[in-house]
Amino acid sequence: MSENGKFLPWRAGAAPVALIVALAGGSALAQAQDDASQPVDNVIIVTGSHIARPELDVANPIVAVTAAQIEQTGRTNIVDILLRNPALTASTGSSLAGGADAAFGETGVNLLNLRNLGTQRTLVLVNGKRHVAGIANSAAVDINSIPQDLIERVDVLTGGASAIYGADGVSGVVNFVLKRNFEGLAARAQSGISSKGDAANRYFSITAGRNFADGRGNFAVSYEYNKADRLSSFARDFTGNPARYRQILQNQDDLNDDPNVPDRIPYANLTWADSSPDGAVDVDFDEIPDFTGSGLPYDRGLVLEGSNGRAVGGSNTPVAGYYGDLQPSTRRHVVNALTSYEFSPALRFYAEGKYAATRAYSVSQPSFDFFTYLQPDNAYLIDRFGAGTAPYGALVTRDNFDFGIRGETVKRETKRIVLGFDGEISDHLRYDISYVYGETKVRYRQTANLIGDRYFAALDAVRDPATGNIVCRSTLEYDGVIDPINFDGPATTFTPGTGSACRPLNILGNGVADPAALAFVLADNLSRSKISQEVVSGSVSGDLDSAFTFPGGGSFGFALGGEYRREKSRDTPDLLIQNGDFRDFEAIAPSSGRFSVKEFFAEVNAPILSHMRLAELLSLSGAVRFSDYTTIGKTTTWKLDGIYAPIPDIRFRGSYSQAVRAPNIGELFQPVSGTFSFVDDPCDVRRLNEGTQYRQANCTTILSGLGLSPSQIAGFSPAGITNLRGLASGNPNLTEETAKTWTAGVVLQPRFIRGLTLSFDWYDIKIKNAVRTPSVTELAGLCVDQPTIDNVFCQNIFRGSDGEVLGSNVGEVGFRVQPANVAAIRTAGADFTITYNFTPGDFGSFNIALVGGYLAKKTEIATPGADLDNDILEGPGLGDGFNPRWRGTLDLTWKLKGLTANYSFNYFSKTRRYTTEQLAANPDLVDPQYVWYKSLKQHDARLAYDVGDKFQFYVGVNNFTDQKPDLGELSYPISGVGRFWYAGVKLNSGKLF
Repeated sequence: MSENGKFLPWRAGAAPVALIVALAGGSALAQAQDDASQPVDNVIIVTGSHIARPELDVANPIVAVTAAQIEQTGRTNIVDILLRNPALTASTGSSLAGGADAAFGETGVNLLNLRNLGTQRTLVLVNGKRHVAGIANSAAVDINSIPQDLIERVDVLTGGASAIYGADGVSGVVNFVLKRNFEGLAARAQSGISSKGDAANRYFSITAGRNFADGRGNFAVSYEYNKADRLSSFARDFTGNPARYRQILQNQDDLNDDPNVPDRIPYANLTWADSSPDGAVDVDFDEIPDFTGSGLPYDRGLVLEGSNGRAVGGSNTPVAGYYGDLQPSTRRHVVNALTSYEFSPALRFYAEGKYAATRAYSVSQPSFDFFTYLQPDNAYLIDRFGAGTAPYGALVTRDNFDFGIRGETVKRETKRIVLGFDGEISDHLRYDISYVYGETKVRYRQTANLIGDRYFAALDAVRDPATGNIVCRSTLEYDGVIDPINFDGPATTFTPGTGSACRPLNILGNGVADPAALAFVLADNLSRSKISQEVVSGSVSGDLDSAFTFPGGGSFGFALGGEYRREKSRDTPDLLIQNGDFRDFEAIAPSSGRFSVKEFFAEVNAPILSHMRLAELLSLSGAVRFSDYTTIGKTTTWKLDGIYAPIPDIRFRGSYSQAVRAPNIGELFQPVSGTFSFVDDPCDVRRLNEGTQYRQANCTTILSGLGLSPSQIAGFSPAGITNLRGLASGNPNLTEETAKTWTAGVVLQPRFIRGLTLSFDWYDIKIKNAVRTPSVTELAGLCVDQPTIDNVFCQNIFRGSDGEVLGSNVGEVGFRVQPANVAAIRTAGADFTITYNFTPGDFGSFNIALVGGYLAKKTEIATPGADLDNDILEGPGLGDGFNPRWRGTLDLTWKLKGLTANYSFNYFSKTRRYTTEQLAANPDLVDPQYVWYKSLKQHDARLAYDVGDKFQFYVGVNNFTDQKPDLGELSYPISGVGRFWYAGVKLNSGKLF
């Protein structure tokens, strides 16, 4: 504050930032209750507004997570902490950042997903300013780059964000507010380990800062280190033990669909049918293995019909443990520096600098073969089975665990600089000018990949007639084709002929391959990407007090400003990937793109009545932003909101806004590249009744158009286990998506119950022309579940004359996935908080905080005129994650002198395992106990003790009831880590020197 009591914006961060009242979870709400009696000119810049105003006078609902709450969780991954917030439960925490769950190049990345509307619709800010993305071709921020102990609070705001901050905030904003003007020395060290003795986690942070020049300047620097150990799925019985790991599959005793018998039941000891770690060898070409690669008769076990290639027992590869890690190994170093210097009330310089280096490693699954052909004269084939056993050669299906399980190492460097000036032009007018530059560089390496031409050349092993040694055929004879059956093309990565580097490879047995042969056929791939962001913004804000004030003394506030933003992204796959040389990768082309946007924004706030009878506050606010993109042209976003508080104890608030999201770089510019995917065919007779009323007729139209007879259509049942080839690309014809959002709520702070705050807010978000990229199975389903097959989805599924989706043979393309503007997505629900602080005499102080959420609606209309899909309300639906109806976190904290005890209960309700269409078509689909995934019920506890004013020691346990993932799941509804213990120590020194 200046001497005349007016707001000084450069000291806003230095003021004790009590949280956005009425909204925050935890003790912040009680603090807000205490602050309610403070003078109305105690104003700060708050999330969701460019206008300085009292914290209570913001209409948009914000839930805040404080630094104390973050620390009380005992977690060192900030997304794992924010997952406790009901609005962010669909975010990508540590358990989804590795193994088979992590996308190519994204191991260790943690992303926020607000309202389960997608990471691309969640705008992440740091101190109210944009942050560079962590993934190429996207706008998604890797939260690992944000230092945990430097966080003052995290504000989660729903709706109305685009008018204030620009695009990408369709679902809302998550703003990380960092500590400012820090003075002294603070350090924290923590170590933890699971009750199984693994998944260890180490954390250390230190922050030092000092004021200078009589308090006009400040400099602070912070360093943070965190290391989490990798956790293999083999380390847990429920995922790695074949006898314990179960999946719900087609009941083999109910293939004729007896209505009194469940169609699907849990099976244990699951294996991948007709595939083995030492090879499943078919010598009579009936597609059924006759021998193992070790030479024993092949035991198929019980092959489960209608279960996508699974079996029970036998010589097959176990499913348990196959999917990779439950948690990746991660290591991060984050350095931050912050400084400011006030030359005069009219000019203050401020700057932020950050460098974050993260490294993550995880393994997923091994490379594999489907029906790889061995020539009749293959030397290893003859040696294993004799010359007469396979006169026409053999087909081998294999999971190559002995080659080395494929792993991914990702190194990510993030740099960010903020430079700015702000100050007072007059007592009623202020300005802020800033420049932000952010850059992320990523190097991601995958190991144990098979090079196609080398692999098949090495497999084609024969005896050299001159020496009797086993050699590659291509070293003896080469006609320009490596292998006419497996690889009908020339060598591209080596030179065949005498003196060739090719070494013969034996795959008939486990661990029998010559290391020299593996060195020849295997290679790492190293890909790189770079994302950069530049933002120049300027604004003036103030009030019209010099001209007039509203009844009660309220000031008309305003803000005007402009912004220029430029985004660039470049992704360069390894040259072997670009050329399509790897066996398990289709060719992926380099991608790059850029765009810029010029924006002008304005915001006003009018506290029409204040401090009057039946009008403690009546306030109206509005904002508008005009944008001009180099990609999609001009857009407009706006919002209107209001607050009415008849008395200080109760406050009503509401908002209505239009938000816009421009397609990101990848959605627009991703070049056409190859990809692989499995597909569950919706036209399979077993799935015809599991879609809309249009599915059966549309499937009949498609299949009959390909020449299938009525009897063939009636019995159509493709295998559905082949990894199909297809294409993936961006879509330059995309337009912006537009969301209409409204919120309405009430805040209660009864003066007769000091310390109690209750809030309730309803939100409703409807997105038109939403940009969506379906998976292949979704693409096939959406094609036939529309009123007609004349739709964008059917245009991208390609079938052969037998009706099956193409892509199982070299050169075939079965599908093309690309983003499209679909019709509408809608979600609605409620957020509520209850906090109560009280001090009963000499028994210490108590804080009770409940932050909850209710999801009333989550629907999608895939194309104009299509049916409403409501299955995504509670289950995985159209691939956008789970949507529990009820979510919440309860925190109980007791403080007595130096002792602090905290108990936390994190909950969300059960979710659907099957869609309503599936259950309607098959009431006996599954035993009722398996219709739902179980709810999350996680209990945490922490105990801390202060030794003097400077030291605190603490211990804690997370998930102390050791809840485990549900049947068949690796990390849902809870991580597979299990019970986790930790301990730590804190140092706080008031003065640095």
